[in-house]
Amino acid sequence: MNPLDQKIEEHYHKEGLFEEILARLKNQNIDLAHVNRSDISSVDEFHVRGAAVSKELATMIDIDGKTVLDLGSGLGGPCRMLADEFNCTATGIELSPEFVRTANALSKLVGLEDKTFFIQGNATRLPFEDNSFDVVWTQHVQMNIPDKSKFYGEAYRVLKPGGHFLYYDIFRKDDGAIQYPMPWAARESLSFLIKNGEMAQIVEDLGLQPISKTDQTQAGIEFFTSLLKKINEYGPPKIGLNLIMGDSTVSKLTNLLDHLQKGLLMLESGVYQK
Repeated sequence: MNPLDQKIEEHYHKEGLFEEILARLKNQNIDLAHVNRSDISSVDEFHVRGAAVSKELATMIDIDGKTVLDLGSGLGGPCRMLADEFNCTATGIELSPEFVRTANALSKLVGLEDKTFFIQGNATRLPFEDNSFDVVWTQHVQMNIPDKSKFYGEAYRVLKPGGHFLYYDIFRKDDGAIQYPMPWAARESLSFLIKNGEMAQIVEDLGLQPISKTDQTQAGIEFFTSLLKKINEYGPPKIGLNLIMGDSTVSKLTNLLDHLQKGLLMLESGVYQK
């Protein structure tokens, strides 16, 4: 792992994450022999609006029965949702070995280990042959990747002709200074934000054709406003993304909300076709 990848992996690393999730489930009197996806949905989707926006993204195309690759799959929540609700076979690639271990263990915990597969690797050097997947999917990953051409180029390479590229991401909207920490970066040296137009230019130059785009910024603002209000009133959730972000959870979420409200950052989802 190169030095930058190592620093990014350290930013996300949480030792014993699966065991911590199990302990939290047990404390809520959930039978560990009968865990449902809904029991872990508040922690296994590390992006704005969580499971709700993943389901929205999945309905943008006919994804039923498809083979899907999730670039930067985190704890595997989107892959499990796609496998369970859309009959997909979902593969996730993730930089963090601890996230991969936890993702595979969570899939086994909810009985989806035969339809979801997680491997450790770099999204700019995918270990897959050309034209391997019906769908390539990514959420809140490219902000940690400096070489956007390699990231999107690899997505294009492994996508089958006629296949779809789906994204949901955070982009820079204004050239103003960004204050850290953010959920994806404790400091500026780990963050590589671009504008949505720059992303569009890269993927369209590769040969992907735009199908649809949705500005998700206001929905994200409403989500964070509600979430932070609940945290301020009742404290952190018993099982949630605070397990990953730790003591800096509130400051990271507050910073992101502030930048979305000020128009420095934006959220966008969309679909391209090869």
